[in-house]
Amino acid sequence: MATTAVMTRADVAPGPVLTGDADLVVRARGGDREAAGELVARHRGAAYKLAFHLLGSREDALDVAQEALLRFFSTLNRFDLSRPVRPWLLRIVHNLARDLRRRDRVWRMEPLEQVAAYTPDQTENKNDPSALVETRDLRRRVWHVVHALEPIYREILVLRDYEDLSYAEIAVVLHVPIGTVMSRLHRARVMVREALPGAAPAGREGGCR
Repeated sequence: MATTAVMTRADVAPGPVLTGDADLVVRARGGDREAAGELVARHRGAAYKLAFHLLGSREDALDVAQEALLRFFSTLNRFDLSRPVRPWLLRIVHNLARDLRRRDRVWRMEPLEQVAAYTPDQTENKNDPSALVETRDLRRRVWHVVHALEPIYREILVLRDYEDLSYAEIAVVLHVPIGTVMSRLHRARVMVREALPGAAPAGREGGCR
């Protein structure tokens, strides 16, 4: 499938409201460009965000997200319709980012002001300017702590707290048992708390969903 067909929707005619991912996959297999465009629109943001958090570079993240989408669509006929699309796509992103890190062995963190938009944004009080500044500063500090972690701990926090995946979905992305997901996540959160007392990623300690 051509890149323009995968990454843009400008040339797709308006149509009815589309439904679940499985329906879209079936339609895309049959050559429905609107369905393919909707799949891209739903999931390219998550693909880019994960790649960005794992690589620290907008340029590399765009390349990895693009390649992951192309690979996903190239294997669409073999995709298991009983699986959710996003964890499967993010697994491709994770593998591509890991391979790129291994080749480059360089962590390219972009300037803080350019990446602040990619930190969690769930607690801002827009009616209180002083609280807003304090919250944003805290998120930036948490972001730096998270990105100073080893990749196996950084990625687990990104998937759980930034992408909001369940433990089972993270296990698919990382190709590890759920128990490993839980232990790595616990260890990652402990390291964040130790590095930045009073702050932690925006996720949840309890529950196993």
